[in-house]
Amino acid sequence: MSATADHAETNLAVRLGFQPGMVVQEIGYDEDAEEELREVIEATTGQDLVDEDYDDVADVVLLWIREDDGDLTDALVDAIGLLDEDGQIVLLTPKPGRDGYIEPSEIGEAAKTAGLAQTKNLNAGKDWTGSRLLTPKAARKK
Repeated sequence: MSATADHAETNLAVRLGFQPGMVVQEIGYDEDAEEELREVIEATTGQDLVDEDYDDVADVVLLWIREDDGDLTDALVDAIGLLDEDGQIVLLTPKPGRDGYIEPSEIGEAAKTAGLAQTKNLNAGKDWTGSRLLTPKAARKK
């Protein structure tokens, strides 16, 4: 990968809210996950992603979710419980036309019901869209 491509991908991680030193807990990883995005997040934070068995609070929950993975609101509420008080969730969902696609209106409704503020949506790779969701305390700090 070229230095320019590395810089562009690192900027994606930063635009999604990742910063050096953050603990990122990954939930819902499967073989369809965007490996390059995962690598760039680790490069940006300077730390390996921690898995679902991590037993402390995280700064960010990286939540891969597809339409058939269960109730989105429940998944978001569960993710909030894993966060530091001013943490955030980066929700990754398949792009339109991909298996497991979730309508943006469903994401917005689930985020609102879970008490999260949706700040931005970004292209998170070939097959994924990223939505940055903040807890109320984190949203007030922005």
